[in-house]
Amino acid sequence: MEWLSGFRKSIANYGYYIDFSKVYRNVEDIKIELHILNSLIGSGNIENEFKLLLSKYPEIIKCIPILIAVRANEIYCQDENGGHSFNFNPKTASLSTEEDIELYTYFMRETGLFDLLSSHIINNLVDYVTGVETGLDSNGRKNRGGHLMEDLVEKFILQAGFERDVNYFKEMYIHQITDKWGIDLSAISNQGTTEKRFDFVVKTEAMLYVIETNFYSSGGSKLNETARSYKTLALEADTIKDITFVWFTDGYGWNSARNNLKETFDVMEHIYSISDLESNIIRKVFK
Repeated sequence: MEWLSGFRKSIANYGYYIDFSKVYRNVEDIKIELHILNSLIGSGNIENEFKLLLSKYPEIIKCIPILIAVRANEIYCQDENGGHSFNFNPKTASLSTEEDIELYTYFMRETGLFDLLSSHIINNLVDYVTGVETGLDSNGRKNRGGHLMEDLVEKFILQAGFERDVNYFKEMYIHQITDKWGIDLSAISNQGTTEKRFDFVVKTEAMLYVIETNFYSSGGSKLNETARSYKTLALEADTIKDITFVWFTDGYGWNSARNNLKETFDVMEHIYSISDLESNIIRKVFK
């Protein structure tokens, strides 16, 4: 299948790997407190200095979780001396007694943070936390990846001259389409029992295009199910006047489900890839 040979290995854009704006925002939120903690770097009496800092600037505790690459206001730790749930929210944490402050000192000691600071392994906590945030943000790639095909298709819709919430709409349910344009979509909603949501809806003078988008970098049983369900959806949409179902898909994952995709391709008029998008298919089809 020649069309499949043009599918892409990846859809990663330049913002996929790291969201630096988010990293900078997170660091900025605790920058003052990090500068206060900087006074502990290279300290020869770090435990006492930490206790004094915590007594004078209790808000510094909100920085501590990120120093061990944790995004949480509460951290539970257990050792031979027992277990304790540490609260790092300065608004609700108890820091009024020496015992309270000693607990947080114990946390800093046992996690190795005192060693990190006193040994001068790092020179600046703002730079250090920027690095930690960068590492943690990489965990967000999966979430960003889930929207990449959708975002890409939207850019081509805009490029074709359509305007959001004027003649194209994002994430519309069947009932919203019926309410807005008075079109009976019961043929693709199992007589109103299924509430389908489309990634995009494009309205032209002559037609309403309902659109689904996805990208599969790896295979799996879900691809066969997707191909079958979209084949059914395309056939059902063909029975409704003034409605056209369009599917944008791509990715190496389809190689493992090429037979199912071919079955859909053979019966579905409007199924397109990234290559098709780059060839201005939206301008050619959406009329």
